[in-house]
Amino acid sequence: MKKTIFEAVKSMKNGSLTSTQLLNTCLERVEKAKDLQAIVTLNDELCKIKAAALDAKREELSGDELGPLHGIPVAVKDNFSTAGIRTTCASRILSDYVPNYTATAVQKLLSAGGLLLAKTNMDEFAMGAGSVESHMGEVRNPWNTDRVAGGSSGGSIVSVACGAVFAALGSDTGGSVRNPACFCGVVGYKPSYGLISRHGLISLENSMDTVGIAARYVDDVAYILDIIAGWDAKDSTSVKRPVDKVQLDEEPSVKGLNVGIPYDFHAPGTSREVIDEWSRIADEFERAGANVVSASLPSTQFGIDAYYVLCKSEVASNMARYDGIEYGFRSNGESTEQLYASTRAIGLNDAVRERILAGNYFLLSRNYKKYYEKAQKVRRKIANEFNDTFNSGIDVLLTPAVLEPAPRFDWFKDSRNRVKSQDHDIYTITVNLAGLPAVVVPTGLNKENLPIGLQLITPYLNDVKLLNIAKWLENYCSFKQFVDRQMN
Repeated sequence: MKKTIFEAVKSMKNGSLTSTQLLNTCLERVEKAKDLQAIVTLNDELCKIKAAALDAKREELSGDELGPLHGIPVAVKDNFSTAGIRTTCASRILSDYVPNYTATAVQKLLSAGGLLLAKTNMDEFAMGAGSVESHMGEVRNPWNTDRVAGGSSGGSIVSVACGAVFAALGSDTGGSVRNPACFCGVVGYKPSYGLISRHGLISLENSMDTVGIAARYVDDVAYILDIIAGWDAKDSTSVKRPVDKVQLDEEPSVKGLNVGIPYDFHAPGTSREVIDEWSRIADEFERAGANVVSASLPSTQFGIDAYYVLCKSEVASNMARYDGIEYGFRSNGESTEQLYASTRAIGLNDAVRERILAGNYFLLSRNYKKYYEKAQKVRRKIANEFNDTFNSGIDVLLTPAVLEPAPRFDWFKDSRNRVKSQDHDIYTITVNLAGLPAVVVPTGLNKENLPIGLQLITPYLNDVKLLNIAKWLENYCSFKQFVDRQMN
């Protein structure tokens, strides 16, 4: 499956490929990769029926009358509501929950002719950085199953990386699409806050949640973005201004581009091979005619602390709805309070309960100014530093995405390394705090044949420009050859 979405749709529209044939190829990939535990719910039977119907429709209509995603298998993270298909958030408390409505972004994919092949595994309620905190099992990295896939959207990214689907949706609140994309060697994109509707995405942190897109090619990310971007009356945070056609240049150029290298992004613990790759790609930008200059974002070092205070505070509020009364798992108790306590103690894992408790602590009246208000001030300072950097003439920032290539499971799961594992998000979290668009592009492999990727960041709502630069980087690196080899 080495075609882009556009190429595959074109083949199906001209009759040289059927939707059923394409679906069967993807299902073969699903079977080969089942030990990676990337999928929570496989929607194969319904997809077979829809693929046959699309093939019949193709016989009746001209290609131009068919949808832009005609017969393309896609996957979505299991925190997107899907009518008639269970939505678990990889948690026991929602293990049998079946919504009666579909998230706006997912519905747009379906309306365009896409086939929802799978709901994918994740860290429970998207609280994690390795996709190991799941009631449905740990997600494995397709490049080396002893390595973590990254999180919290690990299942979506692995489904793309192993060729089970062309593209997948995840949620990115602090790096949850970009982190696993870097570990697994795919393109992981986080849009400007509000560019894609969050309606139907089960909330982690309302003020930072975004719908992310993962695909093997930058062109495919842009193709999906063009379908799902835009204002939604059901999401008050979605951007109201009209969204232009998302169309990338055939041969993007970076000549004359001002590329910023933030020297504050040399975080402690960043591996030598990541720093060397960062330096190598910066040199390639310069050789291609870009102006590579230094940039300063000094508050980056405070990003993780501010993020976790704000995240845990919003989690404490959002998780109050899981009480075992209206839906989901329900335990027993002699009183209402005991019912709540027992339901949450059994239905939620340690990581989720820890965030709820910490968030309630931060929001206590005696702590509110000390923690929550201070974290909000740091958030504003970080956003202002990004704005000042871009207003100085810098077009794009080039940064690492994680501290090192995918860590081993035994290291990642060791409780002594829990805080260190969170440090992987230092390069991605500040983007969410500021609401900016960012994308991770795989650029090469390390000595152990594990992917290395770098992050690009542009000003708010400069998403098309961002993806054009990413496409240039992708074309230069030719990383797709490694992915094709991995899949075969």
